[in-house]
Amino acid sequence: MKFYFKNIIILLLITILLFPLVAMNGFAQSDLTVGLVFDIGGKGDKSFNDSASRGLGWAAQDFGIKRIELEPGADADREVNVRNLASIGYNLIIGVGFLFEDSIGPASDDFPNTKFAIVDGIVLGKPNVTSLSFAEHEGSFLVGMIAGLKALQDGKDTVGYVGGMNVPLIQKFEAGYKAGVKYAYPDCKILSAYAGDTPTAFADPVKGKELALSQYDNGAYVIYHASGLTGAGVYEAAKERKRYVIGVDSNQNYLGHIEETGENFGLTSMLKQVDVSVYLTIKSILEGTFEPGIRLFDLATTVVINDVEYNGVGYALDNYNKDLITDEMIQKVEEAKAKIIKGEIEVPHEI
Repeated sequence: MKFYFKNIIILLLITILLFPLVAMNGFAQSDLTVGLVFDIGGKGDKSFNDSASRGLGWAAQDFGIKRIELEPGADADREVNVRNLASIGYNLIIGVGFLFEDSIGPASDDFPNTKFAIVDGIVLGKPNVTSLSFAEHEGSFLVGMIAGLKALQDGKDTVGYVGGMNVPLIQKFEAGYKAGVKYAYPDCKILSAYAGDTPTAFADPVKGKELALSQYDNGAYVIYHASGLTGAGVYEAAKERKRYVIGVDSNQNYLGHIEETGENFGLTSMLKQVDVSVYLTIKSILEGTFEPGIRLFDLATTVVINDVEYNGVGYALDNYNKDLITDEMIQKVEEAKAKIIKGEIEVPHEI
């Protein structure tokens, strides 16, 4: 087992400094320590990573855990960060993203008394690892319906999709989206593009804007992005072309707002409740109900946290898009949602 002494010393100093800060904020009631290591794009992506951080924040507020968040660096830093957190005694370590599969698997063997969670990745056969998985295709189907219904209503015939890294997970978003568009509007054309084949494709707003401008200029009326921080560029393009955009993971509707004119182009967002999964994983350790294996969050998942009900995946409605989506559209989407949950609609997960 490798020990990275410089990084361990830095983490120890951070941990020592955290204790008084935690106590001052009233979070010292629990002995549980949780370390979260972000994916590409890091905190502030307004999407995937921020959702994970939000869940950690909920747990800190409700349970008084001690927490630390680490930003990604080079690929090797994933394993360094995971192992360093385990070495200094963190009880639960959460890797945000499928790229942590190669890090958490071996680390869980070397630190059997540490609990691990991986978001979007699958690590099986480890008694101390839970894999947090989502039915992204189901949520994407619903926002695909909204895209198709919006285009149909406004007399348009084309929508688009911009993915981040071209891998099966992100293709899963595309598959559900396309199925939803066609369910609502069979004759609608769908443009598709990916930002790249490496992890940096999730952190390239310039490429995102380039791809989105191309699709808008080729007739796309709505674009759905599943590209992390790259999606910031898609929003820039949407506001420049005054066309609609659908966000991902967190509620990104506000990103489509033009303050100077009051116009809104954030049609909706596909909500992937990474925040809920992180919160519930932490809660399971406190309650002694932590289980290894795969935990799936889908449309049928219903969770109440602080009097708010969440599904595993879904779509966002708020003041930014309330005038963009009609009651009739919502009714059709909710009818399809019920059919998916009942198994009457089978949403594809491959393109």
